[in-house]
Amino acid sequence: MTSDIPFTPPKCIGIIGLGLIGGTLAKTIRRIHPGIQILACDPEEESLAKALKEQVISKGTPEVTEEFSQCRYIFLCAPVQKNESYLKQLAPFLNDGCILSDTGSVKSSIHHDVCSLGLSHWFIGGHPMAGSEKSGYENATPYLFENAYFLITCDDISPELAAEYQSFIASLGCIPFLMTPKKHDFSTAAVSHLPHILASGLVNLVKELDDDRETMKSIAAGGFKDITRIASSSPVMWQEICGTNREQILLLLEYFLRSLEQIKGEIASGNQTRILEFFQKAKDYRDSLPIKKAGPLPSIYEIYCDLIDEAGGIATIATILATNGINIKNIGIIHNREFQEGVLRIEFYENHDMEQAILQLRRHHYIVHEREEKKA
Repeated sequence: MTSDIPFTPPKCIGIIGLGLIGGTLAKTIRRIHPGIQILACDPEEESLAKALKEQVISKGTPEVTEEFSQCRYIFLCAPVQKNESYLKQLAPFLNDGCILSDTGSVKSSIHHDVCSLGLSHWFIGGHPMAGSEKSGYENATPYLFENAYFLITCDDISPELAAEYQSFIASLGCIPFLMTPKKHDFSTAAVSHLPHILASGLVNLVKELDDDRETMKSIAAGGFKDITRIASSSPVMWQEICGTNREQILLLLEYFLRSLEQIKGEIASGNQTRILEFFQKAKDYRDSLPIKKAGPLPSIYEIYCDLIDEAGGIATIATILATNGINIKNIGIIHNREFQEGVLRIEFYENHDMEQAILQLRRHHYIVHEREEKKA
């Protein structure tokens, strides 16, 4: 759902917390609305100094000050459990010309805190469905939110302010999506929180079952690495999410445990029909996902290329790409070919670079295999 109200950029926006999400928000605003003054607060003065040097923010402060009363929008981008403290600090400076928001991945708790402090008529919850397994301002980019869903939750705020907020979010290249706080927390527990727990659980299980030679670690291939990629995210952040969205996460874990018990029973009984149905239903639903939409993690642009075992093989491919102005992000030999045919993995920064690499390498008669999701 989007608003048809034209967006007029405000004079000033405040950002509390200049990490990955706060930094991305600041960089996105600076790219799209360069005339907006951005006031940032973060206890890490190194992040503030870097943002000032890059001219991403207009002013930085380690503490909340009265200057935030000049902001039309104030975004809480600090860790979820720290936002209640910032709410109390901001309360004296809120006025009728202010919309208070956040970017946290849990909504019921922040709405509860806002209501208990009597701030609900200023507050709109926000959650950009984009992120990275990396954290900190240094990993923020001005394009991370582009075409990503931006979930919006609101209770007591006026329809006019809610429509204005949606227009602002849409102006940043995001897709506004309205829902209740409870629906948000259940939905994100299913598609974000539970997958992170499962990925970390699988990694820990393999680590515990591995032998002294680390055989499993050595042969871990595409399937294992893809499904566990998100286990590299910030442990502190996920500790806090499990604390603030505990009820919904426990509910989803219970549902998942039932599902595991069911497929365990089918495998034990040798019910081939039910086992096939299990995998077929999952494949059909997974294949129906809009994989071109931005998700909680950025896209991977990579290819796999068959390589003759001879001296200079990698150098030849690198030269072909460099000659055509194609930037390589990462390159390496894959020793295990599970779920992929090629032996040389090449990763790129942009989809355009990947497509050009495929074209040029095939012109030189190399066999190139794309990730399935990049064909959609």
